[in-house]
Amino acid sequence: MPKQSSEAVIEIRGLYKSFDENHVLRGVDLDLYKGENLVVLGRSGTGKSVLIKILVGLLTQDEGTIKIFGKSTAGLSLKELNALRLRIGFSFQASALYDSMTVRENLEFPLVRNVKNLTRKEIDMRVEDLLDSVGLSKTINQMPSELSGGQKKRIGIARTLILNPEIMLYDEPTAGLDPITCIDINNLINEVQQRYQTTSIVITHDLTCAKQTGDRMAVLIEGKFKAVGGFEEVFHNAEDQNIQSFYDYNFIN
Repeated sequence: MPKQSSEAVIEIRGLYKSFDENHVLRGVDLDLYKGENLVVLGRSGTGKSVLIKILVGLLTQDEGTIKIFGKSTAGLSLKELNALRLRIGFSFQASALYDSMTVRENLEFPLVRNVKNLTRKEIDMRVEDLLDSVGLSKTINQMPSELSGGQKKRIGIARTLILNPEIMLYDEPTAGLDPITCIDINNLINEVQQRYQTTSIVITHDLTCAKQTGDRMAVLIEGKFKAVGGFEEVFHNAEDQNIQSFYDYNFIN
């Protein structure tokens, strides 16, 4: 059990998803506990991103149930789904910044769109506080094209946090980054957990990211979770050759 809580904020049971003959998820069961960082591990194409897209309603499962904050997501109206999405922050792999907007405007956009009657001072304070929290206050008037890959990741996380989500979903947060920048992003994920009291799912195939950020690991192989637990529990006692091969690929090869 995670150290933070035994209260499940997401409960997934018997989840299946296929695309024609490609059976991606084949009976997924998983709980996410309040306050923890849960890392979902797997090689590219194993369905990690499909899983979190289903969680936020970007895709629909073929079978299975999902409860978020104790409420089933099945049959939610568009209004109810949008209200749920405001409680979940989705940090995209490519950061998904608007190229035509400055950093300030990128952060302001979801805030102004979803929170009414804010004063200019309140908007500025929120934007400046979040940029400070990710260490990029000086970029506020820059364009995305002027930022490094690591800076874009940080700005993307800041924009996700602007609506104070209770759950954070990180999709491959260290993909395409150099090793030093990866460490910075891993540290930021942990800082977000502590400072904003978030509950998170971190999707990755990077075991260094997993080890540095995860309270628990869930290894997705052939459409199912083959092992769930702490890093040492999952990898140092691995009997499944697929899990051992995944470890060797990251740390030996």
